[in-house]
Amino acid sequence: MGIDELAPAKINLALHVRLRRNDGYHALETLFAFLAHGDSVRVAPADLPSFNLTGPFGAALAASGAGGDDNLVTRAAAAFATQFGGGPWAITLDKHLPVASGIGGGSADAAATLRACARLSGVAVDDPRLFAIAESLGADVPACLLGRSAIGTGKGEQLVPVAGVSGIPVLLVNPGVAVSTAAVFRGWDGVDRGALATGTLLERAKAGRNDLEPPARAIAPVIADVVARLEALPGVLLARMSGSGATCFALFEDARACADAGAAMRSVKPDWWCLESALA
Repeated sequence: MGIDELAPAKINLALHVRLRRNDGYHALETLFAFLAHGDSVRVAPADLPSFNLTGPFGAALAASGAGGDDNLVTRAAAAFATQFGGGPWAITLDKHLPVASGIGGGSADAAATLRACARLSGVAVDDPRLFAIAESLGADVPACLLGRSAIGTGKGEQLVPVAGVSGIPVLLVNPGVAVSTAAVFRGWDGVDRGALATGTLLERAKAGRNDLEPPARAIAPVIADVVARLEALPGVLLARMSGSGATCFALFEDARACADAGAAMRSVKPDWWCLESALA
């Protein structure tokens, strides 16, 4: 018996960088939200451990060097086994999200692996020990393990769930460039531009910003073109870069406007990756 677990795309509706910490991380305030689409992970008991890649971005992940036997997915499984026992497992990652794209792909995959291993082993998916493993794997993994709209503080791992905006249509667009998260954070100018606003999640998102967008644009100027094109589309509620880039998103008033926007974007930029989805 195996478990199939969705690894939904993560977007940062707003991402405020407040200061550089002494441990190499940055103090953040961010609004996490999750989509109805993403990668998927299948975990099944096996005689010997194995890891396989499929999906449209499987080859790209393998080429990046993160598709071998040592990656976030296999590290998540190994850490789970160390803490809770279980395994060995045969793991298949069906990769549908672009690599190094600011929408939590690797973190979501690791979190999905933890959830699948937990369900196979009879461990509650809200077990605090599972979140401790998630934090050890990366700053975004706890949010992806939670898998629901939340305010993230600290380095992003301190989470307060908030009422979401489920069903709002979303268009994701990636111009086909990968940007280094570390390089983008290094490019932050060090200016604290203030905290998140109050209000509903959508109100806070609209009043917010992504402090990593300027340094990401400096590395990949095409990001500015993506955001400008999204902002100009009919029915857009909010357009912004997600995470450290280069994927950008637009929230729409209705699904028809989102679908039309996706078709329009593909017609003028056929080499760009587009995904129509909705907030979960």
